[in-house]
Amino acid sequence: MPTTQPIALRGAPGSPYTRKMLAVLRYRRIPYRFLVGLWAGQEGLPRPKVDLLPTFYFDSDDGVEAVVDSTPIIRRLESEYLGRSTIPDDPALAFIDYLLEDYADEWLTKPMFHYRWWYPSDIAKAGEILPRWRDLTASADEIAPRADAVRNRQIGRLYVVGSNEVTAEVIEASYRRFLAALDAHIGNGAFLFGARPAAADFGLFGQLTQLATFDPTPAEITASSAPRVLAWVQTVDDLSGLEPSEADWVARDELPETLTSLLAEVGRTYVPVMLANARAIDAGADEVEAEVDGEPWAQRPFPYQAKCLQWVRQEYVRLDGADRQFVDRLLAGTGCEALF
Repeated sequence: MPTTQPIALRGAPGSPYTRKMLAVLRYRRIPYRFLVGLWAGQEGLPRPKVDLLPTFYFDSDDGVEAVVDSTPIIRRLESEYLGRSTIPDDPALAFIDYLLEDYADEWLTKPMFHYRWWYPSDIAKAGEILPRWRDLTASADEIAPRADAVRNRQIGRLYVVGSNEVTAEVIEASYRRFLAALDAHIGNGAFLFGARPAAADFGLFGQLTQLATFDPTPAEITASSAPRVLAWVQTVDDLSGLEPSEADWVARDELPETLTSLLAEVGRTYVPVMLANARAIDAGADEVEAEVDGEPWAQRPFPYQAKCLQWVRQEYVRLDGADRQFVDRLLAGTGCEALF
């Protein structure tokens, strides 16, 4: 059982996964302490095995445990805190929720990172703001070398998300299609699975906190082409006042066609890259080669995403016969069926 003490987590405003989890905590009304910037690193807390944001600090038999990775943390919170669940009670919809959350975490991070470190105006803003979160009192002269270091490091890491001269147009086209699909779906209801948010809503929200509100180029695209999505992001930031009920989950036979359209975008982008990455990892190849929407895709293999694919497949295998048949019918023709 959780203690009555607020959960401590370390993160940053520019981390989409931090913003994802802060929104989950607010919606679920779970007390927390956010360690950011000037307040981070002063707690004597342990370091996680992999230093990622956000890092959660849970009480354990050995003292305090440092934990990362937002998807399993959401499920851990589900088991430790009752009420206001972010997982649909229908197993088939819970699986689709898992798939869409992984799409948000593993594909939408590509346009998020790409736009931030590809265009001069975005690079300039990120370089000026990101280092200031750790030192609000620093002068411009003190910030300048830190800003240069951040820019140089992150631009040099564009390969991690597969952003390069070959893939740039593919990434940007995928973001525009995603905006159109989400905008249309929100028109049928406030959230992905009805009148209450699921984990995937928060996954999409996390990436959009950067794409729609921070980085100049994608923010302008979002505001001009999908203003409803921008308003949605601003709303999902704090859903603590929402009073959900079990009846607010959409029934599986009432899912709108707009969800199928969103899944088709997943099948068009996320699926071929995830499959090609897994093949490259299995073969020990130095490069991932795929075709996305008829265009070439090339990047370095990403071992973590091969694990993500395994976890998605494990969730699919857990479905019983009737639920799996429903999922198969829903995914048929979207491209997502290739995962299984």
